Amino acid sequence: MHNDIPRRALLRALPALALGAAAGPALAQAAWPAKPIRLIVPFPPGGGTDILSRLIATQLTEVTRWTVVPDNRGGAGGTIGIAEAARAQPTGYDIVMGQKDNMVVAPWLYKKLSYDPVKDFAAVAHVAYTPVVIVTRTESKFQSLKDVVEAARKAPDAVTFGSPGNGTTIHLAGEIFKSAAQVQIRHVPYKGSNAAMMDVLAGNVDLMVSSLPSAIGQLKAGKLRPLAVTSARRSTSLPDVPTVAELGYGKDFDVSTWYGLFAPAGTPKEVVTRLNAEVNKLLARADVQAAIHAQGAEFQAMTPAQFADLLAADYLKWKDIVKASGATIE
Repeated sequence: MHNDIPRRALLRALPALALGAAAGPALAQAAWPAKPIRLIVPFPPGGGTDILSRLIATQLTEVTRWTVVPDNRGGAGGTIGIAEAARAQPTGYDIVMGQKDNMVVAPWLYKKLSYDPVKDFAAVAHVAYTPVVIVTRTESKFQSLKDVVEAARKAPDAVTFGSPGNGTTIHLAGEIFKSAAQVQIRHVPYKGSNAAMMDVLAGNVDLMVSSLPSAIGQLKAGKLRPLAVTSARRSTSLPDVPTVAELGYGKDFDVSTWYGLFAPAGTPKEVVTRLNAEVNKLLARADVQAAIHAQGAEFQAMTPAQFADLLAADYLKWKDIVKASGATIE
């Protein structure tokens, strides 16, 4: 009889224990973030991706009192950092600033990639988009894109252009331009925008094909001459610079890039939703919009579902573009 008392007490306690166990993950999730969040930046410091990543990390830290720490993991056109993010635990403590380069273009260029951009990631928050700009140093003999084309036709492969790396949207913009203009211009890949920028300023390469955020500082300083933008419309940051299509090189020429946050697939929906809400609050602020615009980019907020749809649509679109270009990377 006395032995029955603990048993009856245990049976009465089981529902409460079960409820507590079920609530455990929810309670743990409610405490997120309980430690610093790592924001992987898949390019070296100084480029457009790095600039926008640090802006978002700094503002999130200031406004939410979270600790968001940028971590540069550059190389291989951004694919090394993206691959590291794909391998991370889906806990909400590892996110990555992806862009069209490594999330959409690279999978069709590289023969061996360890990640699938659609299956291995949760789209969190779109941040900005920007055209690509073709520039040369101010002292260059090339005053216009027409000058470049004429020189390349006279001496194939004598003209050179630098890019942040093989397999980036920016690299492909240069290749697509070459095809549209029917010229041979030699591509010189670098490990990030900063290295390419230093060489074009030094005159070691003739041109640079660059994201606008990576080039805007030197353009404003008068050290670079913009020759054309690759988007369908002129950039609001460079309203006097013609588009490639306007200049007669491909009537439908339109290459731009976007930037946004991703998390490993399986990251709790509540974390994705909260991150998206906080980023979108930032994008609604005039000072953040001005900071993004100062980098030559255009802010654009999206829901996670809208961003996932953009990723999926661009992923399929660029399969044909890359195939048509004939570009591949081992």
